[in-house]
Amino acid sequence: MDHVVYLDAKAGEMENLLSGKKTMIIRGAAGRKMPYGRVHEGDVLFFINNNAEGVIRGKGRVSSVMNSEKLSKDASKALVEENQDKLQLTPRQFKRWAGKRYIVLIEVEAIESVEPFPIDKRDYGNMDDWLPVGDIASVSSHTLEIVLND
Repeated sequence: MDHVVYLDAKAGEMENLLSGKKTMIIRGAAGRKMPYGRVHEGDVLFFINNNAEGVIRGKGRVSSVMNSEKLSKDASKALVEENQDKLQLTPRQFKRWAGKRYIVLIEVEAIESVEPFPIDKRDYGNMDDWLPVGDIASVSSHTLEIVLND
């Protein structure tokens, strides 16, 4: 399964992933919302900045996923703190994610930049920061040859 993942442009998430400084993505909410339970080891993530430019600039393969049970505020904060070395969250991002009842931690490997290409989000009216697209070619406006190196 391919996913389009929006990254925090102001925090430099894309740059941190591509440089290897960051190896984990976090999502969290009060309930079990996307991508909770929908992302799995081996899935491919395509990275796009949340700055309205609308182009994929990187990709990586999911090496592990942790979907938390319902957490207390303190347990949620502790979980985020424990993984901060991989997450590399700014203070603003930490405040956004720490304390959420449900946390999803996604470790990513084989991270690389790709020739930038736009995506078509028309079928995703309920815009979120995580789009499970199935096959990246289904949202690409041009033919792609995307292969993850083993």
